[in-house]
Amino acid sequence: MSSRRAQAASLGDIPPARSRHQGRRSAVALADGLAVVGTADGDVLAFDIASDGPPTRRWRHETEGDPSVVAAVPFDGGVAVGERSARGQVRCHDADGGVRWSYDTRTDLGAAQKKTRFLLPFVAALAADGDRLYAAARRYERRTDADGDDVRHFESAVYAFRPDGSVAWTYPTDASPIALSVRNDRVAVAYNRCPGDHQHGLVVLDAADGSPRWMWDPGTDGQRRVGDVALLDEGAVLSSHGDYCGYRLNESGSERWRVPLATPTDVAGDTVYAYPNHVRATDGGAVFVTGNTYPEEGRQTDARHPNEHTAVGVSLDGERRWSAPVGGFASGLGAAGDLLAVPGAQHFRDRDADAHALRLFDIADGAVGTLETDGVVTAAAVDGDCAVAVEEPVIYHDDGRERGAYRLHRLAATSGVADPHR
Repeated sequence: MSSRRAQAASLGDIPPARSRHQGRRSAVALADGLAVVGTADGDVLAFDIASDGPPTRRWRHETEGDPSVVAAVPFDGGVAVGERSARGQVRCHDADGGVRWSYDTRTDLGAAQKKTRFLLPFVAALAADGDRLYAAARRYERRTDADGDDVRHFESAVYAFRPDGSVAWTYPTDASPIALSVRNDRVAVAYNRCPGDHQHGLVVLDAADGSPRWMWDPGTDGQRRVGDVALLDEGAVLSSHGDYCGYRLNESGSERWRVPLATPTDVAGDTVYAYPNHVRATDGGAVFVTGNTYPEEGRQTDARHPNEHTAVGVSLDGERRWSAPVGGFASGLGAAGDLLAVPGAQHFRDRDADAHALRLFDIADGAVGTLETDGVVTAAAVDGDCAVAVEEPVIYHDDGRERGAYRLHRLAATSGVADPHR
């Protein structure tokens, strides 16, 4: 497995990340020889990555207000982006950076309860097929219920946008959407929290009109439900936050198999678990990626779940093939075909800067390459033989040293082997 440096370009200056996760604030997509980066200050930058030298900036779109761009996907010859901002905007850029259309999800979700980052309207996921762009957006707030208790509440909607920006349909709920997957004529929506009337962690919608085809739920206690979903030609693979397992479902929603990933485990007298946050599935198999260790009691623990921060490869028959560390909390995945890029951000308990990296995996065979970084890697994308990653600077509270910079890395990944010196 290779472990070397890549070509890089500056993305400017941002406040460094800290020990605690602050949520996604960057995004990147690859489209027609460009790497398009959504930044923490709300601007969108496009870099030419076709040459052998460092990425060269092609254009920059400056954004008003104080947003961060947290999602990006190629769409209709351009790139669509989604914000965490007061407006919660979904926007489509032409290949030259011009804004083709925009839509403010605040119109449907309502204004933020306070001007606090986690209370702002948030475009949690984007996905596209040949005809439409799909967006999942949510707004979170705290409410007092009839018993006087402080409770979580979400306003959310899934949108289907036509190429001209008009809305074909919406699917609103009072749950928290976290991921989308589109395949053939279906749109799958994963809900990671269901504190209200909507009690289904997975909903599969008809792509034409947004009507529900089937639903699934882990059936566990509490609000936690599903972390991610990947549609197959028939059925789906998903990561369950309810019981910390991976599932393959048939087209009707019936269970085909279940794989324990980071279920509660006794470590030196402390029972701990970790959420499986991401999944990628193709005809070649599936990969699940787990997150941070948490104790069953309280929030602090010295124990580490043996399967935290781990990528697990599974065949489509449910057989475990391989596992490998990913170094820290992954805020998302980059993927194309059977190649998977996992950005490793903070390990907030151990804060091990030596683990900062982008790691590349083949779905069937496991680890194939590593790009080591000084800062934390927070976003990645893959297209053909090219992978890109966004690095952010970080300062850990018990160290005080600023590591890394805000920059875009480009590396080649050809025939299952990562080659940073393309």
